[in-house]
Amino acid sequence: MSGEGNDRDVEEFAALLRRLKDRTDRSYGQLARRLNMNASTLHRYCVGETVPLDFAPVERFAALCGATPEERLELHRYWILAVAARQRPRPTGNPVPEPVPEDVPAPTPTPWYRRRLTLTVAVMCAVLAVGGTLSTVRTHDTTKPKASPRALPAPLAWTADSQVWDLHCGHDYVVDASPAQVPRPPAEEGAGAWAAKQHAVHGRETDVEISVQGRTSTAVVLEALRVHVVGRAAPVHGTVYAMDQGCGGEVAPRYFGVDLDARSPRARAVAGSSLGTPVPAAHLPYRVSAQDPEVLLVKARTAACDCRWYLELDWSSQGRTGTLRIDDHGKPFRTTSIKGLPRYWYAANGWAPYDG
Repeated sequence: MSGEGNDRDVEEFAALLRRLKDRTDRSYGQLARRLNMNASTLHRYCVGETVPLDFAPVERFAALCGATPEERLELHRYWILAVAARQRPRPTGNPVPEPVPEDVPAPTPTPWYRRRLTLTVAVMCAVLAVGGTLSTVRTHDTTKPKASPRALPAPLAWTADSQVWDLHCGHDYVVDASPAQVPRPPAEEGAGAWAAKQHAVHGRETDVEISVQGRTSTAVVLEALRVHVVGRAAPVHGTVYAMDQGCGGEVAPRYFGVDLDARSPRARAVAGSSLGTPVPAAHLPYRVSAQDPEVLLVKARTAACDCRWYLELDWSSQGRTGTLRIDDHGKPFRTTSIKGLPRYWYAANGWAPYDG
């Protein structure tokens, strides 16, 4: 797609955000405080300068602005298109969108009518891994086993982001450096670059958010999700750096819990809640298409080890079957235990011992 197409997808998503904001009498700063995010970050989302790496902050924004369920569903569809657009190459010389004053009305969005069903998957693991780097959002398309040159391509496309924080405000990283050597925590959208520079490892939990979408209107069934642990070692040495001092909220996503300590681990559907409203547990199989994407959140946890692991998602469509391997750019994800390690959080005067 051309640069104009990329910009159009992002601008349509941003226009919907501005439309919702204009319903309120709040400024960017007032909304950002309610959402526990930086006001400039929210403004960049609304003017199309950047696209959030996951949908949860967008959904919280929509709820705060009084969006209907149908509007939230359509907003999710536009978010997926905007994320995909930002992954495509852009020609040089494209101007950066000018900031939009708060009093400028947003364009009228297209009708709200699409369906969205969000599936959150959790992996509760007390196993460990070694090596690997921390991932950022990527778009990928692959099947297993490998297809022959004449085989049809997989009917699915997906993105994966392993830098998702718990409720988008809390996460632990293990770094082999003293507090004086570690910079202050980043915003969530900058976590990947921060972690890579510090050679950080996910501590205790890795959250991977996966967006899956069909290539056409033909339905593709997501049959099963499996977790494979491919490496185990003793927990890494270092210091735990918390991105918060405890965060909570009224949103608890539904997920599949997997206890990898079990002799035969199986996914267990767990219900969630949203602003006090129960969210029923989700069960595979699911159907996806170009118009109906799915979002899966995988929470991989360990209490005793340093682990390498990856996911496999089985699919079927029109008599064909295949498996998507979800990993970190060809490498396993990595999660380490933090048991017994010193833990710090960032206070007004710098890193301080965690008191939570």
